[in-house]
Amino acid sequence: MNENGNKQGQLQIELPQDVAQGEYANFAIITHSSSDFIVDFARVLPGVPKAQVKSRVILAPEHAKRLLGALQENIMRYEHEFGPIKIPNKESRTIAPFGVGQGEA
Repeated sequence: MNENGNKQGQLQIELPQDVAQGEYANFAIITHSSSDFIVDFARVLPGVPKAQVKSRVILAPEHAKRLLGALQENIMRYEHEFGPIKIPNKESRTIAPFGVGQGEA
């Protein structure tokens, strides 16, 4: 233990209130260079032809691979508890989660 009463090597994570609210994103764009992976999370809305990036995360390749593994593990746990996550087949889906330009007032 250290002088703060924490176990050695234990990381404390602080979650500020404004970040804890989260940002809804239903679209992600992933690009990379030799040294970084960049993940832009965007929100696509019906009838709006322009998606707005809400958050950008820049990762080292090693961390991107760790994130991939963590997502795979958590998806397996989720599907074990709640059943398979269904993704529409290629013929019936669009890039966005819904057709763009079909919104109504």
